[in-house]
Amino acid sequence: MNATVKIDAARVELLLSELRLPGIKLIKAALAETADKEGWPAARFLAALAEQEMVERSRRRFERHLEEARLPPGKTLDAFDFDAVPMVSKAQVQALAAGDAWLEKGANLLCFGPPGGGKSHLAAALGMALIEKGWRVFFTRTTDLVQKLQIARRDLVLEAAIAKLDKYHLLILDDLAYVTKDQAETSVLFELISARYERRSMLITANQPFGEWGKIFPHQAMTLAAIDRLVHHATILEMNVDSYRRKEAVEKARGAGRPPTRATIRGSS
Repeated sequence: MNATVKIDAARVELLLSELRLPGIKLIKAALAETADKEGWPAARFLAALAEQEMVERSRRRFERHLEEARLPPGKTLDAFDFDAVPMVSKAQVQALAAGDAWLEKGANLLCFGPPGGGKSHLAAALGMALIEKGWRVFFTRTTDLVQKLQIARRDLVLEAAIAKLDKYHLLILDDLAYVTKDQAETSVLFELISARYERRSMLITANQPFGEWGKIFPHQAMTLAAIDRLVHHATILEMNVDSYRRKEAVEKARGAGRPPTRATIRGSS
């Protein structure tokens, strides 16, 4: 490599760094060698560089969005046992995983069922699928977010804290029922629901059906208003099945040599 070529190569490195083109920077040497050997026209070489940059940007964007989503690990649609939750349509869930039919409209998804029935798994799996499609998602226990919003209210920045959540196309609130029936907690939760109404989507998991939400919100008017906003544009999934964790515990207790008929899980009275 002569002095002029070395100088040009160094300039290219500097320019790519300045222009923030890491994908091209990673592959340019190998692509240039291939282009020289195969006699590529300049347009083909430039197109290959641009394609590599797009792939690299997409990869980094996915990693960034996945990290900020804070999804519980290992929860994917492939790992979700649809046979154990026959009332949930796999085709419907796959349609929801695309996101464009509901996230663009600010619609909601509500998952109801007893503890251990797969609600959190399904919510996290949908979150992962949506991130793969380019949507921005944030997963949180409802109580954790409520506590943060309470602090924001104390510091007189609640409106800004709620507005900051607007960058997420989907906000997943797990275990809504564990919010205590406290005026301060439920009022910030209600403000969050109202702020996102018909603008940004929410996915909420809850152990209790709507009829029990009077145990969450302190006033009937607030309960009805919250439900009205959530269900106006919503898909509701009922997941009334036995707990996965309970089944696993029974199987473990039964052991390999015990007849399956003796491990039947009976509904609690």
